[in-house]
Amino acid sequence: MTASLSLSQARRIALNAQGLAGVRPAQPVNARMVGRTFAQLQLVQIDSVNVVSRSHFLPFFSRLGDYDRSILATLAGTPPRKMMEYWAHEASFIRPDHFHDLKLWQNRQWVGSSQLDPVLRDSLEEKILALLAHSRPLTARQVKDRIGHEEEKNRDEWGWNWSAVKRTLEGLFERGVVGAASRNEQFERRYSLVAAVLPPAHRMVINGDGAPSDLPAASRAQESKYTSEQLAAMDRLIEAAAQAHGIGTVRCFADYFRLPAKDAARSVASLVEKGILTPVSVSGWDAPTYLHAGAKIPRKARGRALLSPFDSLVFERRRLEQLFNFHYRLEIYTPAEKRKYGYYVLPFLLGENIVARVDLKADRAGGQLLVRGAFAEPGAPADTAAELADELALMARWLGLDSVVVLENGDLSPALARQCA
Repeated sequence: MTASLSLSQARRIALNAQGLAGVRPAQPVNARMVGRTFAQLQLVQIDSVNVVSRSHFLPFFSRLGDYDRSILATLAGTPPRKMMEYWAHEASFIRPDHFHDLKLWQNRQWVGSSQLDPVLRDSLEEKILALLAHSRPLTARQVKDRIGHEEEKNRDEWGWNWSAVKRTLEGLFERGVVGAASRNEQFERRYSLVAAVLPPAHRMVINGDGAPSDLPAASRAQESKYTSEQLAAMDRLIEAAAQAHGIGTVRCFADYFRLPAKDAARSVASLVEKGILTPVSVSGWDAPTYLHAGAKIPRKARGRALLSPFDSLVFERRRLEQLFNFHYRLEIYTPAEKRKYGYYVLPFLLGENIVARVDLKADRAGGQLLVRGAFAEPGAPADTAAELADELALMARWLGLDSVVVLENGDLSPALARQCA
């Protein structure tokens, strides 16, 4: 008989799995705590938007509060790395043990060199790999200068308008030949051979000494277009996604690492057979839903957090709406006159509910955290403004800003302004 869960229970499971159900640690945050949080999330999305802070810093603030952002540079840039860059949900920091599995399933050729002239691409790849084999990590501009490549860029080209060298580097990155050793202050990748980026324990996989064969995957491979290695990799990635979700649908699990849904469904079925996932029903949910064997249901969710638009809790918008009755859209690319809430809007989580949203901007020159809009959700509790004011004050201190300034936009802004005064 399928277990039945309430929507409240599903929320608490999801929040606990994402590290958002409890209160933040009272003691100073150290590298081990940041590492544990990252291991729990499995990945953190990277994005260049810096309106409040770089997006990969925010999930750790949401879960841990005031912490030293340089810890991430250490975890991602100092061997043996606890996190590394690769394609996952989007460009992300991933756990190194997921790299080989993701490499088998990623197909982001549009970002790289697939459209380049093959002769040019092969020539550039040869020069780039020879250079990186005997150099420190280099940015695309440094690589271009070192190999002496000149080209006439098309100023009318839509998109990033990358150079041929940058496209070739990104093609090598997508294929898992080249990795990102670190980022510079301009947020540019510093490229190196991936063998120099991966921790030693994971290099054997890249050199062809794969993990022990997975017999169920090998059996499935006989009836599939994929190899047993690919199917075993899919199983591991879906299990990791399910662990990070606690509870979810095939769509939820597949979206976490941006995996094909049909193949993810086969892995979900396999994980059900193994007892790692259990089918459950959630009040109000129509799609088949699964509970991870390690998931826990806390009695109460006590967390409080401002969530980045790129936070893993809000990746899958349909899941977000079903769990929290919260419709969310990132309006960065929406013309200003058509935006409903603002340019960079963060949901505000209080307990087990998302109770408000705020459009934020860090005015670094003025030393202010600007609240350009504050909007309460229907049924938001009476203490929403007070709790949000405390959270904004904590964020301002973390960002090194002196004050929080609330502009008159949104139904919550008057009460919030009074609390922040």
